[in-house]
Amino acid sequence: MDHQTVCCRSFLPRAREAWLLCGGADALHREPMTPSPDLPGLFTWTGALADCPLHPTILWSEGGGQTFQAVDPYSFPPHISGFDLHLFGEGRHWHAHRMMGAHPEVRDGIPGVRFAVWAPGAERVSVVGDFNHWDGRSHPMSVHGGSGVWELFIPGLPDGALYKFEIRNRESGQIFVKSDPYGAFFEMRPNTSSRVFASRGYEWSDDAWLQRRSAPNAWKHRPMSIYEVHLGSWKRGVAGRFLGYRELADELIPYVRDRGFTHIELLPVTEHPFDGSWGYQSTGFFAPTSRFGTPDDFRHLVDSAHRAGIGVLLDWVPGHFPKDAFALARFDGTALYEHEDPRKGEHRDWGTLIFNYGRSEVRNFLLSSALCWIEDFHIDGLRVDAVASMLYLDYSRQANDWIPNEYGGNENLDAIAFLRELNRTIQGNHPGVLMIAEESTAWPGVSRPPETGGLGFTMKWNMGWMHDTLAYFQLDPIHRRHHHNQLTFGMLYAYTENFVLPFSHDEVVHGKRTLRGRMPGDESQQHAQLRLLYAYQWTYPGKKLLFMGQEFGQGTEWSEDRELDWYILQYPLHQGMTTLVRDLNHLYRNEPTLHAAEFEPEGFAWLDCDDASRSVLSFLRRGGDSQMIVVLNLTPVPREDYAIPAPHGGLWTVRLNTDSEFYGGGSRGSLQARAEARPLRGFTHTLRLDLPPLAALILAPG
Repeated sequence: MDHQTVCCRSFLPRAREAWLLCGGADALHREPMTPSPDLPGLFTWTGALADCPLHPTILWSEGGGQTFQAVDPYSFPPHISGFDLHLFGEGRHWHAHRMMGAHPEVRDGIPGVRFAVWAPGAERVSVVGDFNHWDGRSHPMSVHGGSGVWELFIPGLPDGALYKFEIRNRESGQIFVKSDPYGAFFEMRPNTSSRVFASRGYEWSDDAWLQRRSAPNAWKHRPMSIYEVHLGSWKRGVAGRFLGYRELADELIPYVRDRGFTHIELLPVTEHPFDGSWGYQSTGFFAPTSRFGTPDDFRHLVDSAHRAGIGVLLDWVPGHFPKDAFALARFDGTALYEHEDPRKGEHRDWGTLIFNYGRSEVRNFLLSSALCWIEDFHIDGLRVDAVASMLYLDYSRQANDWIPNEYGGNENLDAIAFLRELNRTIQGNHPGVLMIAEESTAWPGVSRPPETGGLGFTMKWNMGWMHDTLAYFQLDPIHRRHHHNQLTFGMLYAYTENFVLPFSHDEVVHGKRTLRGRMPGDESQQHAQLRLLYAYQWTYPGKKLLFMGQEFGQGTEWSEDRELDWYILQYPLHQGMTTLVRDLNHLYRNEPTLHAAEFEPEGFAWLDCDDASRSVLSFLRRGGDSQMIVVLNLTPVPREDYAIPAPHGGLWTVRLNTDSEFYGGGSRGSLQARAEARPLRGFTHTLRLDLPPLAALILAPG
């Protein structure tokens, strides 16, 4: 064939007739394409090069009188650069999500969608969807050499088009149909297809917030009170309908601001197929769940929070993923994202698979997921779930069910290296963004820099403090004298990490009851002890976290299937509880004494931690030039004329009494007292106070 002619072929498996649209823009005409006698669906046109556009349009009929047309996708060359592929193969492509997945774009004036997927074990990968009858013969992709990255640009796809990848394994010939690992949007469960999402270019209005956030290490000395939320069950609409992201922006954000919280922490909104997993078994690591709206709707929720002065944290789960056949598990017929050996690649307890952190492309996947939420959705921090399960090769395993590392130890060296890289990358590029570890063991240096041997997180949940505290409070007060050390022991390690004090969703499910339900006694005593517990949490060194519903004394265990028990707010004790939480938050935020030195030993001193016989604790909080005294009476016995040490003389006034009638108490106890110059327990002065039963007093000078 000479250079003046060209041959155009198109494979249209359902077509009966096909035509090529030829000629210039002013003189377009249809030229019939010749069907192949040997391969049904293959059509060919041969003609003058001048008559064939650079990007030919094919028309075809499938019978019934209807005609379809599309621009030939194979007239567009591959777009992904060699440099991108090099970074991806080395595990240094921080923004792999901008290369992989489905991206609406315009090529040579023609709108379409560029698809890319990593499937090195495949001999064929096709894009299938509602636009091609889910037929893998229609849109096979091309592979970039040995990278395992497949790519195809398909012109003319509409926003919202459903798609998956059909993958034929090279060795077995098996065919798998998978959702997009890098998908930006998904169908509403139980359907599992990915959706093309063409953002309209969301216009953020939170520049001032981001600028304030970016001050390095400012979070250490700022108050941080976190309201943990499961969006699907905080509040529901008519007939149990989910509230959308935009509705939640209108209702949740003002509520959180009114209660005085500084941040919300969302249980995972990464797309997930099963409501009962609460989002912790994610299949869409780059996509806000479609249960509540579009990705831009989610941006609006975050933006609204920032405009209201509320930070947004996201629970993020790089420790494991579910075995669902439509998602990551054996993605191309091989153990691609997971380990082949189940002794390294499977969580026995959870029935999930463990990421292979030693594989460059998997590290890319997770690292770019984290950066996507921070950069594309303006998330202020990630709470990394189940870090302990990542650190230990023998986590929750029998003795013969794990493989030691190369040195014979039980540490997962690849996971450790990944976590350090993750924290270095995020904090190095986004100062002020928080990385919080849910880590339940005594692993040293979780919130210390990698260069000193730490993991590099900014903070860690204090699970030991939480367990000891709740174990103590659920005791009958008559027995508490024998367990006094459960409240004092935590101070021995309080400054080994930067701690968050969590009363999270995990403490109010699976038969554990609510926080109020754990307290002994009648309803009035339960409320009194819950108020006491919150005063202890808010005045103890460390950032604060409280799961939704506990701020008003939720009566029943949390369930993802229903909204919170909002109706109980009509009752005075519950009204008092939410008033107390609001007042504690405002006191904590407004008084540097309570937040300026939460991670430094100079911010705290015991006044008397030894009175186990009467179950009374007293301590001093310091911040800047100011001081506050906190006294906890942990029994239902009033303590009159009770002596505690004081750091100096003068008048001390009660700033908050959890027994106040405003909170549902009896308004007992001292209002103020003058410290006398009588040494006590190493301090120069003594205060004598009347302590109300099951209550806390917070005092300040003056």
